[in-house]
Amino acid sequence: MKKHTILVGLGVLALLISCGTNPLTGKKTLNLVSNDQLFPSSFQQYGTFLKENKVITGTADAKKVESVGLKIKAAAEKYLASLGQTEYLKGYEWEYKLVESPDVNAWCMPGGKIVVYSGILPITKDDAGLATVMGHEVSHALANHGAQRMGYAQLQEYIGMGVAVATSGKSESTQQAFGTAYGLGSQYGVMLPFSRSNESEADKIGLTLMAIAGYNPEEAIAFWTRMSANSSGAAQPEFMSTHPSDATRIANLKAMVPEAKATAAKFGVKFK
Repeated sequence: MKKHTILVGLGVLALLISCGTNPLTGKKTLNLVSNDQLFPSSFQQYGTFLKENKVITGTADAKKVESVGLKIKAAAEKYLASLGQTEYLKGYEWEYKLVESPDVNAWCMPGGKIVVYSGILPITKDDAGLATVMGHEVSHALANHGAQRMGYAQLQEYIGMGVAVATSGKSESTQQAFGTAYGLGSQYGVMLPFSRSNESEADKIGLTLMAIAGYNPEEAIAFWTRMSANSSGAAQPEFMSTHPSDATRIANLKAMVPEAKATAAKFGVKFK
């Protein structure tokens, strides 16, 4: 029993000290997996996905995805260079694909592998709307949100093991009560707020990238307003969701626009 407890404690300690400061957020982040380890797996999964789904090529929309993607990539390079982080993108292999799907979605895997579903294009409407989406998704990858989620999931598991060990001498009903309380508390008090925080970080970084790329960041508000109007059914309460509510997100973006414009101005980009 004591040996098990020590191992759990050492596991938690190892997780806690595996932190680094992300240059884009200025925050200490939990990183258990290096890019050298993460990227090869990410690239392999991306390749498998493309083989199993219909990739649209040669169309105006496909070319638009590629064009906007290249501009967001260039903006990321400029921004990181201005922060003295020219080596930060080492190992990234940027790729932008339009995939046929009715899903209103897009994503970016670690290392810069991006997919935009055709179902989101009627809502992006134009290059600025698409830049909003791609800037946001690229920002998840740049902020290492995928690796962070892996780390926090492991931390959640280790602490859960600790709770189980600590209550092992109690009655079965007590063990279940503590286990349930920990599960709900860690999910609603830690993991979901952490996920919503990641979304807000990606919004802020993405707004900056699209502005540096020459797209008016105010267009992000218009895009998310269209996204909100496109949503069907009653929205899930924010505290139960991995994402901020539409109203919260739009309000946050409005507050972020002036800073994004000011940052873009440093790169010679002006907006009316």
